[in-house]
Amino acid sequence: MATQFDLVVIGAGPGGYVAAIRAAQLGMKVACVEKGRTLGGTCLNVGCIPSKAMLDSSELFHLSKERFQKHGIKFDGLKLDLAAMLARKDEVVKGLTDGVRFLFRKNKIEPVFGAATITGPTSVRVALNEGGTADLEAKHILIATGSVPVALPFLPFDGKTVVDSTGALSFDRVPEHLVVIGAGYIGLELGSVWKRLGAKVTVLEFLPRITPLADQEMGELLRRSLVKQGLEIHLETKVTGAKVEGDRVDVRAQKKDGSEIAIACDRVLVAVGRKAYTGDLGLEKLGIAVDPRTGKVPVDAHFRTSVPTISAIGDVIEGPMLAHKAEDEGIACTEILAGKAGHVNYETIPSVIYTWPEMASVGITEEQVKEKGIEYRVGKFPFLANGRAKAMDETEGLVKILADAKTDRVLGVHIFGPKASEMIAESVAVMEFAGSAEDIARTCHAHPTLSEATREAALAVEGHAIHS
Repeated sequence: MATQFDLVVIGAGPGGYVAAIRAAQLGMKVACVEKGRTLGGTCLNVGCIPSKAMLDSSELFHLSKERFQKHGIKFDGLKLDLAAMLARKDEVVKGLTDGVRFLFRKNKIEPVFGAATITGPTSVRVALNEGGTADLEAKHILIATGSVPVALPFLPFDGKTVVDSTGALSFDRVPEHLVVIGAGYIGLELGSVWKRLGAKVTVLEFLPRITPLADQEMGELLRRSLVKQGLEIHLETKVTGAKVEGDRVDVRAQKKDGSEIAIACDRVLVAVGRKAYTGDLGLEKLGIAVDPRTGKVPVDAHFRTSVPTISAIGDVIEGPMLAHKAEDEGIACTEILAGKAGHVNYETIPSVIYTWPEMASVGITEEQVKEKGIEYRVGKFPFLANGRAKAMDETEGLVKILADAKTDRVLGVHIFGPKASEMIAESVAVMEFAGSAEDIARTCHAHPTLSEATREAALAVEGHAIHS
């Protein structure tokens, strides 16, 4: 293995492997260090991809039980084969991680499997998974090590009964009663999976609302929908302790009014957040500051740390912990290193919660618009009045567009409904080009499609939606 490189990337998740590929395309000699045994990082191996595979499989199971008869599809003896469902999930993961390995070979990127320590401004030592060490020298080092779940001090992960998001993707059976601590996107998505498959699911959230960063109106629509689906959600509830005995857990919590609740369950998912994975890199010895609470490191506008030859992207730096944000930063960072004008527009990074219906957004919320003192107008359109949604029997939710009252520029778009994750791309593109609600309203949309709901919401900004 060569030891001299133009760029050494530490971490082969979406940010790291995309950065490595783009750097190689730009003519750099690249090595990518990965602590795990496969490429793809948390997202491909134990995060975004396997969770979406399980969400889709569990939704099909739920539909076959609850909705297929309405479509004239009838059958007897429906059974869940959890082992087959999990095997399909693993097959999806393997296909994509193998795909990244192929892209590394195609772009002549050197993968190095082991734990990295940065020993100098241009030096990386790797404790190889296969044994021994490797010393790499590079003109530049890029930290893309991602993040890890935050544990509760009184409820440590055991990988079976008390789990993080990784463990919740591989239960060997459907839990009788799953308690989810934290009502962010991870807890709600995985709670939805196991509810659809037959578990009782109780969600405990310390804050007065679920998905606290989402538009409040849309978050409330999601909460109502999840409750209707059978999830039990306790807001303003602080988990105060837990006792694990064998396969059972007794969880204690306190409501805002001081009343105590006790819940007996057989599985607990702790989903209270994630922390940047930077602790083992040796950054402090190099004079690079690390936030003790979040693990994040400060960077300048070009992603450089206080050591100019060392950069950082993704979950390691400020901003939402999203795979696509890390990818964009990886591309921008390597393009800047190559003398190009790499750039990330943080105002147009979409976010998605893959429950069903889904919730997706881009831009700012209505609460943020008010905080900024911007005069604005709102356009809304319900899926109940959309022809394609009617045909699909998926009429829950709406599209909400916020536009500047003076310029009509789109400030934010929030969608709660079917395929919101796919629908949001149109609004991202419009906002990327500083477009207006009128731009969306005057764009011809195919009929019948769900995307027409976005056009109607844009028309509603001016008060003349056609179908409502």
